[in-house]
Amino acid sequence: MHSGGNASSLPLVGGAPEPTINQLSKPGRRASRFPKLDVPVTEINNSAIRNDKPSLPEVSEHDLVMHYSRLAHRNFAVDVGFYPLGSCTMKYNPRFADYVAGLNTFANSHPATPSAFTQGNLEVLHELEKFLIEITGMDNATFQPPAGASGELTGLLIIKKYLEENNLTNKTDIIVPDSAHGTNPASAKMAGFNVVEVSTDVRGMVNIDDLKELVNENTAGLMLTNPNTGGLFEENIMEISNIIHENGGLVYYDGANLNAIVGVCRPGDMGFDIVHSNLHKTFATPHGGGGPGSGPVAVKAFLKEYLPGPIVEKNENNYEWYMPKLSIGRMHGYHGNFLVALRALVYMKLLGKEGLDTLGSYAVLNARYLSSVISKVIPLAYNEPCMHEFVATVKDLKKSHKIKAYDVGKALLDKGFHSPTIYFPLIIEEALMFEPTETQTVDTLDDLAETLKAIIDELQGEDVSLEEYPKNLPVGRPNELIPAKHLTVNWGDFELLELTE
Repeated sequence: MHSGGNASSLPLVGGAPEPTINQLSKPGRRASRFPKLDVPVTEINNSAIRNDKPSLPEVSEHDLVMHYSRLAHRNFAVDVGFYPLGSCTMKYNPRFADYVAGLNTFANSHPATPSAFTQGNLEVLHELEKFLIEITGMDNATFQPPAGASGELTGLLIIKKYLEENNLTNKTDIIVPDSAHGTNPASAKMAGFNVVEVSTDVRGMVNIDDLKELVNENTAGLMLTNPNTGGLFEENIMEISNIIHENGGLVYYDGANLNAIVGVCRPGDMGFDIVHSNLHKTFATPHGGGGPGSGPVAVKAFLKEYLPGPIVEKNENNYEWYMPKLSIGRMHGYHGNFLVALRALVYMKLLGKEGLDTLGSYAVLNARYLSSVISKVIPLAYNEPCMHEFVATVKDLKKSHKIKAYDVGKALLDKGFHSPTIYFPLIIEEALMFEPTETQTVDTLDDLAETLKAIIDELQGEDVSLEEYPKNLPVGRPNELIPAKHLTVNWGDFELLELTE
């Protein structure tokens, strides 16, 4: 059974709008009742205590359950349909990893517990570090950064501290590709660097000639994703690394696309000095909805003492916390999101070396198959073999039929598929970025391609109103500018806004 499909595969609630929880409310109704107190009542005198009861909906238990069930059915989820979102990876997460993370001894372990009583937790981090540095080709790692962007900032602060310790304070520039994730230049700026943009050539790679012109005595380093944001492998990566190193800079690897190369090649062997990897993108933690995340940073040996601390080290038969001598300090209140790290270790052990070695290969195979089929419907942005993701563009359809990437995404939602990433990378006009990941079957990929062709054919028909899509979902096309400009935090205000106008 494949995870894509037509609209009937989505348990969405259609027809007339269902009543809101406030409209279901009737005075005196209760979803639960508590027994009478069998202890003396004690009055609490505190100015912070409100004098009146909160105005909450009064509904029966069944109405309450139905309300939240209806809301849940309106959400598109990885357990419901296919998520071809580009640049996000790991759409499905093995339940076994979640099961282990939910075990009481792990889930209820407090991070402030002395290391003598948390040897198992420390062993998890120590063993995961060994796995991670082997996968990335690094020497040491920290698990403090709670997300990818935090990992970027960590790596850049390490570069900054390294330059200061070596009296290289003249190096103030970080080079970032024009196709990079927005967090790259933002992180560089937050770390106190100047951002210098290097262009992309016609093949979708870093423009080597432009890079050579930009690099000078002020170059502190380069941030790069490989495969890059266009889904292409930077075939000149060794030359790129050498250009930066020859000018005394460091090379930073954005691990957003790591799952494309796991078990095939390593950033450390490409010349990278620092790597952040998103455990929530590549190694089995649910991704999206605001978290949880984990962006561990791994470095070559000469940068170990700059890592945020403490980090785990093994001393004879015990695991202990070690604070690097030149540490940039903490990047997290404790030691990062431990349960995310645990899920990653469980996933790695579940797959084993053979499974991890084929992880990237299947991701690339799925993407290349899907790109070959979709290219017959929508042209690709670059005519190069893609890795785990690829970018198509409807810029020609926009000119001929006023069809935008936004319209295609909305129409796909109507057919039981989540939209691909749209309008990214920013350098590609009317971009649609697809990433099937390693978990999808060929049936699902064929289903998506056929559905996409049907949508394009339908949108090119006569007397078709593009704004009609989606037609069958509870929410159509809300005006996204109004919520961005008017923060609405209570139901009364929300009712006053005409979101669809």
